[in-house]
Amino acid sequence: MTATMTMSAPAAAVPAPRPAGDGTEVNVLSELYVPEARQWLSSAAGRIAPEGYSWMQGVHWVAGSGMYEPRRYRSHGPRSFGPTTVRIAQLLAELSPCRPGIEHLMRRTGLSERTVEYHLQMLRETGLLAWELRGTRVSGERAQASVYARMLPPEFDAALGIRTAGEGIGRRVIGIAETGRQVMVQLAKKASRKVRRPRSKSSSSARKPVSRGGTDCVSGAPVSGRPRCTPMGGSSSSAAAADDISLPPENKLASGQSNSPTPPKAGRRTLNMVGRRYQLASELIQKLDWLKGCSVPRIAWVARHIADAGWTASDVHGWLHFRRGQVTRVRRGSGLLATLLRGAETTLDTPAKRAEAVAEWHSAQEATRRYRIERVRAQRERSEGDWQAPDSSALHREVDAAFAQVREVARGGRHYALGAVETRSRMQALLGDEDGAVLCGEDDVVDLTELTEEQIIDMRVAAKKDPDLIHAVIGTYDETYARRLFTHELVEETLRLNNTSDNLVITQPWAIA
Repeated sequence: MTATMTMSAPAAAVPAPRPAGDGTEVNVLSELYVPEARQWLSSAAGRIAPEGYSWMQGVHWVAGSGMYEPRRYRSHGPRSFGPTTVRIAQLLAELSPCRPGIEHLMRRTGLSERTVEYHLQMLRETGLLAWELRGTRVSGERAQASVYARMLPPEFDAALGIRTAGEGIGRRVIGIAETGRQVMVQLAKKASRKVRRPRSKSSSSARKPVSRGGTDCVSGAPVSGRPRCTPMGGSSSSAAAADDISLPPENKLASGQSNSPTPPKAGRRTLNMVGRRYQLASELIQKLDWLKGCSVPRIAWVARHIADAGWTASDVHGWLHFRRGQVTRVRRGSGLLATLLRGAETTLDTPAKRAEAVAEWHSAQEATRRYRIERVRAQRERSEGDWQAPDSSALHREVDAAFAQVREVARGGRHYALGAVETRSRMQALLGDEDGAVLCGEDDVVDLTELTEEQIIDMRVAAKKDPDLIHAVIGTYDETYARRLFTHELVEETLRLNNTSDNLVITQPWAIA
């Protein structure tokens, strides 16, 4: 009944062209249509509706004026601006801001996606809606709904004799003609009522009217002021009078086996095989940088084998780490993923193997994180420190020797605490030179060219037994002299053992770099 009034009453109430109260000529157009290029708020010719109630008045006026006919470019689509369009407009009037999602309108109206889009298009073509921001759909990201502005077309103001002040879409109403007031009252009544979803013919014909007359009811105590119409124990005549009431058998009245007319609420549906493939594809696109922008159906098809085997996104990370591959340059993400996943479901064919691969991947991630922290810390020490590392390799060796000496002294080592006299005395005892005949030079340095082969062998054997001798020679003379006397191998081994047992940590930024 409401839909019929919406279609007919306003059509007769549209006034004919007449001069307005201010002396200007008012023209009622014979057709109402806004092309797509002018369906944006920046190029709209109408004005913004102050609230949803006023906007619904304009919607009912368009529905009953007959000035709009949908452009049907195909054989399907709505044939007129009818009750279904008004129902969708009612839902839009409740939103603030007007940002309706297609799924929301489908759920509220029970219509298909294509039908909802058709009716939104008709609201735009009549000038009742204008885009503020058009929605987008990007693969792999959440869809963004369009933002609309509720508009009143200029034909509405012209037909009702509404006078406005201002310019553009922000015009405001300052008056209305007398004939337009009557139409506005009718539109206000319709805007205050809700247009319900029409019932189908099958559901309406299935319901039978139940008579409430005294002849159909068994006399008894009334319940809530009305006679009880369900026969509880009357005669056969009373049962025959209520022939439209079907009673259940008595053996099912108290047994609890009667079926409820309300079906039980269904639980959460589980994903099928295709759903698991799409779920895994979405997770991989979000977690793998080189898959950004790829199509979810394509990735689902590439990963169909591992998805059917029960793999997760973490299992895929573990497999990529197990392959020991590193992605440097990607031309096509889906093709690279297909290559990397080749043989994955047969190699890691059990959950235990996949869990082990995931654990190794997590360990590698933690090691990489710690290495990155240490590297950043070392770079910060180099940049913020006052001392700069030398460029010369010879200076590097001297600085290393100085740090080694500092470590040994800090350990309380007695090697560098020995003086030159003690070191020479020890070497003389080993060389059998008690009178100092071998020693020469102003610094009393033993001339290695004067030593015999047997003396050098004895010195090296003694150094192997007592590494402190090597430290004493290095501290008294230098490392080069010690290497000539004891060989590079013996000196390196002694210094390496000394550094291993060192408990003092001294930062050398140039060595870390």
